[in-house]
Amino acid sequence: MARNRTNPEDFARPIRRILVGLLVLALLALFLLWRIDSPRVERFRTALVDRVVPGFDWVMLPVTKAAGMAKNFQSYTKLYEQNQDLRQELQQMRVWKEAALRLEQQNAKLLDLNQVRLDPKLTHITGVVLADSGSPFRQSVLINVGARDGVRDGWAAMDGIGLVGRISGVGRRSARVILLTDSNSRLPVVVQPSGQKALLSGDNTPAPLLEFLDKPDLVRPGDQVMTSGDGGVFPAGLLVGAVAQSPDRRLRTLLAADYERLEFLRVLRSHDLEPLTDPGGLVAPPLSPGLIGPLPAEGDSDG
Repeated sequence: MARNRTNPEDFARPIRRILVGLLVLALLALFLLWRIDSPRVERFRTALVDRVVPGFDWVMLPVTKAAGMAKNFQSYTKLYEQNQDLRQELQQMRVWKEAALRLEQQNAKLLDLNQVRLDPKLTHITGVVLADSGSPFRQSVLINVGARDGVRDGWAAMDGIGLVGRISGVGRRSARVILLTDSNSRLPVVVQPSGQKALLSGDNTPAPLLEFLDKPDLVRPGDQVMTSGDGGVFPAGLLVGAVAQSPDRRLRTLLAADYERLEFLRVLRSHDLEPLTDPGGLVAPPLSPGLIGPLPAEGDSDG
């Protein structure tokens, strides 16, 4: 006789249906209970909530934690966005700070240009440095003032503190300034307080040489170097720099002008330079005819 095998699914299916039905009836009853508007039912609902809900704290704990995590995530997202905005603002502030520093430096240089006390007979015009054409063989800069502004060759150019060079080449809207460091630059100067006169000779180094001193022993490092005004090249009394001694024991000049930051130059309107018709007159003054005797003939002797 064959054995009847019962399948467990045959028992589980009716039980599930019964449980689902009971759950639906319970939910429906709970819905109806909450919909009834009666003081007695209200007291019953309150008592039921007071007894059942506190026991379900462990059930609500994951939901509460999840809601807190969601709020924290939203807070972190807002903090991240604010942090990014602050980074952008900080970057903009750095750019503005650099621009403000550049403007402050330019303003300070312009103030220096206005505050330097020179000969009242000298007037000036201020120009902006357009380009630096410095090279190992030639050191000069271009400024944005020229013939239309009355600039002429040979006039002195200064920054806010000291002498920079001279005008050498004038265009209509620009002019070239040969710096004191250029190898073609020669400038008569006087060393104070000793009063020793010398020649400032550029050699394409930041510290030009002091040459042709009568008494070098009277000159000390730190003495001021000023323009002497000899030869009518530059007005007298313009600050050039200070004396320094190089490792090879030669006297040089530490220039007062800031050559690394030449942004504004002041061109001094000095007197008109006389054209050189007799270059030999720069070496020695012309002799009067009465002082020149007849030249001896060839072959003549004292005997």
